[in-house]
Amino acid sequence: MVRVRSSQADRPDRPAGSGRPLAPLLAVCAGYFMVILDVTVINVAVPVVGRELSASLTGIQWITDGYTLIFAGLLLTGGALGDRLGNRRIFCIGVVVFTVASAGCGLARSAVALVVARLVEGLGAALIVPGSLALLQQAYPSPAERSRAFGLWGSMAGVAASAGPLLGGLLVTTVGWRWVFFINLPVGCACLLLTLRHVPVSPRRTHRPVDWPAQCALVATVALLIAVLNEAGRRGWADPLIVTGAGLCLLTAAAFVLREHLARSPVLPLRLLHSRPMSGGAAIGLLFNFAFYGMVFTASLYFQHQRGLSALRTGIALFPAVAMTMFASVLSGRLARRTGHRPLVVTGMLLGAAGLAGWAAAGPNPPYVLLVPPMMAAGFGTSFALTGSTATVMSAAPDEYSGTASALFNTARQVGSAAGVALGGSLLAATPSFTTGLRTSMAIGAAAYLTAAALAFFCIPL
Repeated sequence: MVRVRSSQADRPDRPAGSGRPLAPLLAVCAGYFMVILDVTVINVAVPVVGRELSASLTGIQWITDGYTLIFAGLLLTGGALGDRLGNRRIFCIGVVVFTVASAGCGLARSAVALVVARLVEGLGAALIVPGSLALLQQAYPSPAERSRAFGLWGSMAGVAASAGPLLGGLLVTTVGWRWVFFINLPVGCACLLLTLRHVPVSPRRTHRPVDWPAQCALVATVALLIAVLNEAGRRGWADPLIVTGAGLCLLTAAAFVLREHLARSPVLPLRLLHSRPMSGGAAIGLLFNFAFYGMVFTASLYFQHQRGLSALRTGIALFPAVAMTMFASVLSGRLARRTGHRPLVVTGMLLGAAGLAGWAAAGPNPPYVLLVPPMMAAGFGTSFALTGSTATVMSAAPDEYSGTASALFNTARQVGSAAGVALGGSLLAATPSFTTGLRTSMAIGAAAYLTAAALAFFCIPL
């Protein structure tokens, strides 16, 4: 195993003007890109998959939702394992699991096999994501370098999520749906090699046991919450199954909190949530994911069902939101050194609010050109704020809980995404006209951005 060399003169992978190598950043971002891409890239492929594999409606739902359920439910478990056994080790295991599962998805000959492979993919994703932020924090200890690294990490989320429908449409229409999964194989192999070669070994804290009863309660809570939010959009909030699931979610959440109060080595020490930057940063992540992914979901349905666009043309129509994410995250990382994180997060959330409010006020069937600025504002504002909120949460956590902090932040964001999609779907189904539901969803998203801006003002330090 080759460790990162201390000499700086002979490193070809060092960016200009930086005291740290670029390779750890590329390795971590490659893994994170795969994980987020697989949340959205499957959406345009599902109809074709269902026809070829003769999948039932339930099977199709599990192909898309199973991955998200396992991913969100096991994030804090992945963070706890990374803190105990070493974040690089758990990250690499996650990359291997995810890559092998992607091959299994591409080779699946039945809907059942594909669902099982997608569940295993979700497990790999839950091991990758917490370690990604912890490894960046370890590799870039300087605040300025860390902000730039978190900026690029954040841009991967926006680019992967928003580019998923476009890339999925291209692959399905050219080489077939199986390549939606096969594309992960070279990325996963490159990520693993870069990590083993250029990312230093992480410290292990084996004295801290994993509290499995608390982990099980937490997994059940997150899984039930995501399932309720996803199904509420289809079944309605008053459905007995939804009400029962919500009640069980509250019970398992209470069991988790009780266990954490009693445990000598808790999964998520509740004292960490007393930190305003950590709890506030996680809440901000939940709110802007709620608004942004709710916008992407409802806009995608609008372009396909109301304007009659194909999956590929819908991806192209959503591209303005994608185009801003890389630029905004990198710019935010660079500006943070001069302004601090609070002004950037507040500005980003206000821009996002203005964008979605502009869409809501644009009328029932506005020309496409009028929708481009709102999408650009939402994409720019979300990515502009992601760097600062990420850095805030990670900086507020002790080093021995860096994986746990990363998992907390990303779990909050996944819950926000699921809530945004579920609420958007419910509004589209419940309102008299599609455009009324769409505009209502955009207005609620704008309110979420404004709430995040207010939280940032009080919770994020200068």
